Amino acid sequence: MNITQLETFRIAVPLHKPFKTALRTVEVAEAIVVKLTCENDIVGWGEAPPTVVITGDSLASIESAIHHVLKPALIGKSLLNYEYLFQQMNTLLVRNSSAKAAVDMAIYDCLAQHCNLPLYQFLGGYKNELETDYTVSVNSPEEMGEDAVTYIKQGFNVLKIKVGKDEIETDIKRIQEIRKRIGADIKIRLDANQGWDPKAAVRAIRKMEDLGLDIELVEQPVQAMDIEGLKQVTDEVDTLIMADESVFTPKQAFDVLKTRSADLINIKLMKAGGIYYAQKINDLAETCGVECMVGSMIETRLGITAAAHFAASKKNVTRFDFDAPLMLAKDVVIGGIKYEGRKITMPTTSGLGIEQIII
Repeated sequence: MNITQLETFRIAVPLHKPFKTALRTVEVAEAIVVKLTCENDIVGWGEAPPTVVITGDSLASIESAIHHVLKPALIGKSLLNYEYLFQQMNTLLVRNSSAKAAVDMAIYDCLAQHCNLPLYQFLGGYKNELETDYTVSVNSPEEMGEDAVTYIKQGFNVLKIKVGKDEIETDIKRIQEIRKRIGADIKIRLDANQGWDPKAAVRAIRKMEDLGLDIELVEQPVQAMDIEGLKQVTDEVDTLIMADESVFTPKQAFDVLKTRSADLINIKLMKAGGIYYAQKINDLAETCGVECMVGSMIETRLGITAAAHFAASKKNVTRFDFDAPLMLAKDVVIGGIKYEGRKITMPTTSGLGIEQIII
């Protein structure tokens, strides 16, 4: 069954409220949508958002990589030789992880459809329901406290709090305000998005431990390439430390795992270049006894559906950060995963279960 066509489209969806982290502010979710057509009229879908400050990918670079490198390499090739296809994609194109991820999703979508299985079952089928956290953007302590209460009232019981943009004392005030408003039963995760240096991270986390703020984990407290600094933080605090931007590739995962530089790893398809390498990262982590979270960028329900299929298929993926579609002012996807508050249900139709994208 050969690949006959590969097309891309641009989409842009406003957010209900600006999404703010230590690295950027997003008001409109932009993305490149991939449509991959095979013989027998099987169509697969993929999505790649531009996240220049993290992956280095822009809308233009994603389109260029797909049309000038990946498309010529894939057209006319058999979908069933998919190991060859993924190896070719990663041999012909270095980095450009978001572009590769979008095409990777579409290939897996077609493969699962060919086998008449939902993708999560094609990949392993560990579970068919997930629960997501909800992210509180960086703002004043008062506004973040109000946002946290709003999300709890909507049924979320795990909050991911963005920090690392200002002084440590301000971050601590943010967490104190949120904890005061939501009580002790709600789980809090922090994401510093590389916003601290190692000594500052240790000082901040220890202070929060001393204050009894009960933080489940802290994600990427230091700069992505500072693996020694990441290990320093992991070794010197009791709170679990999660690597995110430090792990794009299986080799980077191996480096973090062999040095025990983090307690957990956050896998994102946009960093890994898609499901193919995301599985390798998870397998490495599982072998080392390290659990994974699967997260996302600011994506529509298309990209999150692919990430959810991967996450639902693996026992070692124990945490899920799939709130991005809930932040969007409209839904451009027909089919795919379904939300009921924090609960996500996997589609029962084959592949990703995507019926149409409203361009």
